[in-house]
Amino acid sequence: MKRVIVDYKKLTPNVLNLLTQRFPDGYGDKDIIVFDNHKNETIEAVEVKTENTIYLVKVNSKLHYTMANFNKDDVLELNDNGHIIVDESLLKEED
Repeated sequence: MKRVIVDYKKLTPNVLNLLTQRFPDGYGDKDIIVFDNHKNETIEAVEVKTENTIYLVKVNSKLHYTMANFNKDDVLELNDNGHIIVDESLLKEED
C-alpha cells in the first residue's frame, strides 16, 4: 500500500472529504501519528486511507481551520494542480 505525506496546501477535495468523514468532530491527540521523515524532521500527521493509499496529512492549525470550514456541498476553489486554495488572510486570524 502506498503512503503519501501531504500538507494542508496540497489537499484535494477527495482527501479533505475523507478527513472530515473520519474526524467529524475534529481530531484529538490520540489520532496524531508522530514520525521522522527522510530529512530527520519530526512530523505530526493524521491518517486517512483509501483502497490503495494511506494519506498522512500534516497536522497544524491551518489543517484544523480547513477541516472545520469544509462543507462538501460548497464549490471549492482549486489551483491548477487540483489542490484546494485556502484564503491565507483568514488563517492568520486563527494563529
